[in-house]
Amino acid sequence: MKAYEFAGEVMADGQLKLPESALAQLAGHHAVRVIVLVQDTPEDEENAEWQAMAAEQFLAGYSDADAIYDTL
Repeated sequence: MKAYEFAGEVMADGQLKLPESALAQLAGHHAVRVIVLVQDTPEDEENAEWQAMAAEQFLAGYSDADAIYDTL
């Protein structure tokens, strides 16, 4: 079994819209198995959350004794 990954869109009427490039790759195949992954938060929001968490965790390990390195 081969796997193809591409972005699609679920239309208002429930149909799955696939990009033309994906349809060209799938031409001639008769049976497919479909797995739909839905992003629950916008990608920009998710990236911002990860960056905030990374900064928070990084600064959590900082102590006043580390201030000596700020002057180097």
